[in-house]
Amino acid sequence: MFLAFILGIVNAMLINNVTLSRFYGICPFLGVSKKPTSALGMGVAVIFVIVLSAAVTWPIYNYILVPANIAFMDTLVYILVIASLVQLVEMFIKKFSPALYNALGVYLPLITTNCAVLGVAQENTNNAYDFLTSMGNALGTSIGFALVIFVFSTIRIKLDAMDIPKAFKGIPIALVVAASMAIAFMGIQGMISQ
Repeated sequence: MFLAFILGIVNAMLINNVTLSRFYGICPFLGVSKKPTSALGMGVAVIFVIVLSAAVTWPIYNYILVPANIAFMDTLVYILVIASLVQLVEMFIKKFSPALYNALGVYLPLITTNCAVLGVAQENTNNAYDFLTSMGNALGTSIGFALVIFVFSTIRIKLDAMDIPKAFKGIPIALVVAASMAIAFMGIQGMISQ
Protein backbone atom coordinates (compact mmCIF):
# COMPACT_ATOMS: atom_id res chain seq x y z
CA MET A 1 0.00 0.00 0.00
CA PHE A 2 2.81 2.39 0.93
CA LEU A 3 4.71 1.55 -2.26
CA ALA A 4 1.61 2.32 -4.35
CA PHE A 5 1.29 5.65 -2.53
CA ILE A 6 4.92 6.57 -3.29
CA LEU A 7 4.63 5.43 -6.92
CA GLY A 8 1.47 7.51 -7.28
CA ILE A 9 3.32 10.58 -6.06
CA VAL A 10 6.25 9.97 -8.42
CA ASN A 11 3.88 9.32 -11.33
CA ALA A 12 1.93 12.54 -10.78
CA MET A 13 5.06 14.55 -10.08
CA LEU A 14 7.38 13.47 -12.90
CA ILE A 15 5.78 11.19 -15.45
CA ASN A 16 2.32 12.76 -15.83
CA ASN A 17 3.28 16.26 -14.74
CA VAL A 18 0.11 18.31 -14.79
CA THR A 19 1.71 21.38 -16.36
CA LEU A 20 3.88 19.70 -18.97
CA SER A 21 1.58 16.87 -20.05
CA ARG A 22 -1.89 18.43 -19.68
CA PHE A 23 -1.02 22.15 -19.72
CA TYR A 24 -2.96 22.78 -16.49
CA GLY A 25 -1.73 25.84 -14.62
CA ILE A 26 0.02 27.28 -17.65
CA CYS A 27 -0.98 30.88 -16.78
CA PRO A 28 0.96 31.06 -13.49
CA PHE A 29 3.64 28.84 -15.03
CA LEU A 30 4.40 31.52 -17.60
CA GLY A 31 3.43 34.55 -15.52
CA VAL A 32 5.18 33.93 -12.21
CA SER A 33 8.28 32.14 -13.47
CA LYS A 34 10.41 35.22 -14.13
CA LYS A 35 12.04 35.09 -10.66
CA PRO A 36 12.88 31.92 -8.72
CA THR A 37 11.63 33.42 -5.43
CA SER A 38 8.21 34.20 -6.92
CA ALA A 39 8.08 30.78 -8.59
CA LEU A 40 8.95 29.05 -5.34
CA GLY A 41 6.33 31.07 -3.45
CA MET A 42 3.69 30.22 -6.04
CA GLY A 43 4.73 26.57 -5.95
CA VAL A 44 4.37 26.37 -2.17
CA ALA A 45 0.99 28.15 -2.30
CA VAL A 46 -0.23 25.72 -4.98
CA ILE A 47 1.01 22.73 -2.95
CA PHE A 48 -0.94 23.95 0.05
CA VAL A 49 -4.13 24.66 -1.93
CA ILE A 50 -4.10 21.41 -3.96
CA VAL A 51 -3.38 19.14 -0.99
CA LEU A 52 -5.86 20.85 1.30
CA SER A 53 -8.56 21.03 -1.38
CA ALA A 54 -8.13 17.31 -2.11
CA ALA A 55 -8.38 16.56 1.62
CA VAL A 56 -11.59 18.62 1.89
CA THR A 57 -13.30 17.73 -1.40
CA TRP A 58 -12.86 13.94 -1.12
CA PRO A 59 -15.02 13.55 2.02
CA ILE A 60 -17.51 16.14 0.78
CA TYR A 61 -17.99 14.16 -2.42
CA ASN A 62 -18.05 10.70 -0.85
CA TYR A 63 -19.99 11.46 2.34
CA ILE A 64 -22.29 14.32 1.33
CA LEU A 65 -22.78 14.62 -2.44
CA VAL A 66 -22.97 10.92 -3.34
CA PRO A 67 -25.29 9.87 -0.45
CA ALA A 68 -27.53 12.89 -1.14
CA ASN A 69 -27.64 11.86 -4.82
CA ILE A 70 -26.29 15.28 -5.94
CA ALA A 71 -22.86 14.21 -7.19
CA PHE A 72 -23.49 16.30 -10.31
CA MET A 73 -22.86 19.38 -8.13
CA ASP A 74 -19.24 18.37 -7.55
CA THR A 75 -17.61 21.01 -9.78
CA LEU A 76 -19.52 23.85 -8.16
CA VAL A 77 -18.68 22.61 -4.67
CA TYR A 78 -15.01 22.14 -5.61
CA ILE A 79 -14.78 25.69 -6.93
CA LEU A 80 -16.28 27.06 -3.71
CA VAL A 81 -13.85 25.04 -1.58
CA ILE A 82 -10.86 26.07 -3.71
CA ALA A 83 -11.85 29.76 -3.66
CA SER A 84 -12.13 29.65 0.13
CA LEU A 85 -8.74 27.99 0.52
CA VAL A 86 -7.09 30.49 -1.82
CA GLN A 87 -8.49 33.33 0.26
CA LEU A 88 -6.94 31.77 3.36
CA VAL A 89 -3.58 31.38 1.61
CA GLU A 90 -3.75 34.96 0.34
CA MET A 91 -4.45 36.33 3.83
CA PHE A 92 -1.62 34.23 5.30
CA ILE A 93 0.95 35.34 2.69
CA LYS A 94 -0.14 38.98 2.95
CA LYS A 95 0.34 38.91 6.72
CA PHE A 96 3.58 36.93 6.96
CA SER A 97 5.36 37.74 3.67
CA PRO A 98 4.27 41.06 2.14
CA ALA A 99 7.18 40.96 -0.32
CA LEU A 100 6.04 37.59 -1.69
CA TYR A 101 2.45 38.82 -1.72
CA ASN A 102 3.47 41.79 -3.88
CA ALA A 103 5.68 39.62 -6.10
CA LEU A 104 2.86 37.17 -6.82
CA GLY A 105 0.46 40.00 -7.55
CA VAL A 106 -2.61 39.03 -9.52
CA TYR A 107 -1.42 35.44 -9.90
CA LEU A 108 -2.16 34.57 -6.28
CA PRO A 109 -5.95 35.01 -6.60
CA LEU A 110 -5.70 33.24 -9.95
CA ILE A 111 -4.92 29.99 -8.09
CA THR A 112 -8.71 29.86 -7.69
CA THR A 113 -9.06 29.40 -11.44
CA ASN A 114 -5.90 27.33 -11.83
CA CYS A 115 -6.97 24.27 -13.77
CA ALA A 116 -4.45 22.13 -11.89
CA VAL A 117 -6.24 22.63 -8.57
CA LEU A 118 -9.69 21.80 -9.94
CA GLY A 119 -8.22 19.08 -12.15
CA VAL A 120 -6.85 17.16 -9.17
CA ALA A 121 -10.18 17.26 -7.33
CA GLN A 122 -12.03 16.12 -10.46
CA GLU A 123 -9.47 13.43 -11.26
CA ASN A 124 -9.74 12.01 -7.74
CA THR A 125 -13.51 11.61 -8.02
CA ASN A 126 -13.61 10.61 -11.70
CA ASN A 127 -11.15 7.78 -11.02
CA ALA A 128 -12.88 6.84 -7.74
CA TYR A 129 -9.62 7.08 -5.82
CA ASP A 130 -9.69 6.20 -2.15
CA PHE A 131 -8.58 8.90 0.29
CA LEU A 132 -4.93 7.80 0.45
CA THR A 133 -4.61 7.61 -3.34
CA SER A 134 -6.31 11.00 -3.65
CA MET A 135 -3.80 12.52 -1.26
CA GLY A 136 -0.91 10.89 -3.13
CA ASN A 137 -2.21 12.26 -6.41
CA ALA A 138 -2.65 15.73 -4.88
CA LEU A 139 0.79 15.71 -3.29
CA GLY A 140 2.53 14.45 -6.43
CA THR A 141 0.70 16.84 -8.74
CA SER A 142 1.35 19.86 -6.57
CA ILE A 143 5.02 19.04 -5.94
CA GLY A 144 5.40 18.43 -9.67
CA PHE A 145 3.90 21.84 -10.41
CA ALA A 146 6.22 23.51 -7.88
CA LEU A 147 9.26 21.65 -9.22
CA VAL A 148 8.55 22.53 -12.84
CA ILE A 149 7.77 26.20 -12.20
CA PHE A 150 10.92 26.61 -10.09
CA VAL A 151 13.19 24.88 -12.64
CA PHE A 152 11.56 26.90 -15.42
CA SER A 153 12.20 30.14 -13.52
CA THR A 154 15.91 29.36 -13.18
CA ILE A 155 16.12 28.64 -16.90
CA ARG A 156 14.34 31.91 -17.69
CA ILE A 157 16.94 33.83 -15.65
CA LYS A 158 19.64 32.36 -17.90
CA LEU A 159 17.60 33.08 -21.03
CA ASP A 160 17.23 36.75 -20.09
CA ALA A 161 21.02 37.06 -19.96
CA MET A 162 21.51 35.45 -23.38
CA ASP A 163 21.60 37.05 -26.81
CA ILE A 164 18.37 35.68 -28.28
CA PRO A 165 16.94 36.83 -31.61
CA LYS A 166 14.33 39.54 -31.13
CA ALA A 167 11.51 37.38 -32.51
CA PHE A 168 12.11 34.78 -29.79
CA LYS A 169 12.54 37.09 -26.79
CA GLY A 170 10.08 36.71 -23.92
CA ILE A 171 7.19 34.27 -24.20
CA PRO A 172 8.22 32.59 -27.51
CA ILE A 173 11.53 31.30 -26.14
CA ALA A 174 9.80 30.44 -22.85
CA LEU A 175 7.35 28.23 -24.76
CA VAL A 176 10.21 26.55 -26.63
CA VAL A 177 11.89 25.80 -23.30
CA ALA A 178 8.60 24.56 -21.81
CA ALA A 179 8.18 22.22 -24.79
CA SER A 180 11.72 20.92 -24.30
CA MET A 181 10.99 20.33 -20.62
CA ALA A 182 7.80 18.45 -21.56
CA ILE A 183 9.78 16.21 -23.90
CA ALA A 184 12.35 15.54 -21.18
CA PHE A 185 9.66 14.64 -18.63
CA MET A 186 7.92 12.40 -21.17
CA GLY A 187 11.25 10.62 -21.63
CA ILE A 188 11.02 9.48 -18.01
CA GLN A 189 7.83 7.62 -18.91
CA GLY A 190 9.60 5.94 -21.82
CA MET A 191 12.44 4.79 -19.56
CA ILE A 192 10.04 3.28 -17.05
CA SER A 193 7.78 1.49 -19.56
CA GLN A 194 10.74 -0.14 -21.38
